Amino acid sequence: MCNTGAFVSGRGFIVIDVGIVGGTGYTGVELLRLLSGHPQANLKVITSRSEKGVAVADMYPNLRGHCDLHFSEPDIEQLGACDIVFFATPHGVAQAMMSELMQGSARIIDLSADFRIKDIALWEEWYGQSHGAPDQVAEAVYGLPEINRAAIASARLVAAPGCYPTSVLLGLLPLLEQNLVDVSDLVANCASGVSGAGRQAKIDNLFAEMGESFKAYGVSGHRHLPEIEQELALMAGKPVSLTFVPHLLPIVRGIHATLYANLLQQDVDLQTVYETRYADEPFVDVLPAGSHPQTRTVKGSNMLNLAVHRPPGGNKAVILSVEDNLVKGASGQAVQCMNIMCGFEETAGLQSVGLVP
Repeated sequence: MCNTGAFVSGRGFIVIDVGIVGGTGYTGVELLRLLSGHPQANLKVITSRSEKGVAVADMYPNLRGHCDLHFSEPDIEQLGACDIVFFATPHGVAQAMMSELMQGSARIIDLSADFRIKDIALWEEWYGQSHGAPDQVAEAVYGLPEINRAAIASARLVAAPGCYPTSVLLGLLPLLEQNLVDVSDLVANCASGVSGAGRQAKIDNLFAEMGESFKAYGVSGHRHLPEIEQELALMAGKPVSLTFVPHLLPIVRGIHATLYANLLQQDVDLQTVYETRYADEPFVDVLPAGSHPQTRTVKGSNMLNLAVHRPPGGNKAVILSVEDNLVKGASGQAVQCMNIMCGFEETAGLQSVGLVP
C-alpha cells in the first residue's frame, strides 16, 4: 500500500501524493489529464528543467481549473516525499536519478524504456549508451497488468511497457500461453499515430510531410523489438522469433496491430480461447467474431480491443489489436499500475469512454 503521505479525503478515500518527472511531452500531459481527474491522486509536483516556473495550465490550457501546479526542476527530496513518482522522460533520464530516489520510500513507475529490457548489454546495444542504473534493472517489474498483476502490486519500481509492445503482447498472449502457434515465425505488422514519436520538432512529423501518407519505418530494427521478444519468450517459455514492422499513420492517436501466427492444431476455437483469457480483464475487450476494430473506437480510453480471425483454407491466425498509444499504450496503463500498487480499484480514474467521432 502507498502510505508515505497518504491521507483520507472528505469522501473517505485514501488519497496519495503523486509526482511526475517530465511533464511537457505527450505522455506527461496525458498523465496530468488522467491524474487530475483521479479520485485518489493528489498531484504534488511536476518537473521540467526547460520550463521551470511556467504554469502547467499556461502550456496546456485544457488543464485550466484542473491543475494549478508550476513546472519545477527535479528535486530528489521533493520527489521522495511523494507516494508514487512517474517518469515521463526520454530514455536515460530515469536511470540517472533512480539509485538515489529509491533510497527513500517513494514507489516509481517509469514510462521510458530504461528498465524494460533485462539484458543490460542488449539495452545498451539498442539505445546506444551505457546503462546508468544496472542494479535496479533486475528489481523492475514489467508493468503489463494482464500478466504481472501480482508482481506489480508489491513492486518498488515498475517499467511501463511501450505502446507497440502492449498491442503485440496482449494480441498474442492467449496463443502463446496455450502453446497454440509456432513461435519461430511470428509477424507483427503495426501502425501508430504520429504522437508516438513524441513532441519534439522533427521534419518527418510535420503535417505536410505525414498527412495523406502512409509509410513503414524501422524495418531493419526498431527499439521495441527486443522488449517484445523478451516478453513473448516469457509467455511461451522458450525463445521466439518475431518479424516486427512499424508504420506511421496520418493520425494523432492510435495503434493498429495486425498479428500473424501459424497454428499448431486445426481444431482450436480461437474466439473462445480469447474470450476466456480476457473475460475478467477490465481493459481488454474481445470483440464478436468477424469484427474489425478501429483506432477511433478506443481514442482517449484505456481500452485495448481485439478481434480474432482465421482466414479460410489455411492454418494462419490473424489477430487485430487496437489501442490509444498514449493511454493503454503509455500513461493510462501506468495509472492502471498505480491503482494496483496502491490497492485502489484498478479502473479508478480510467473510466473514460472512447471519443467518437
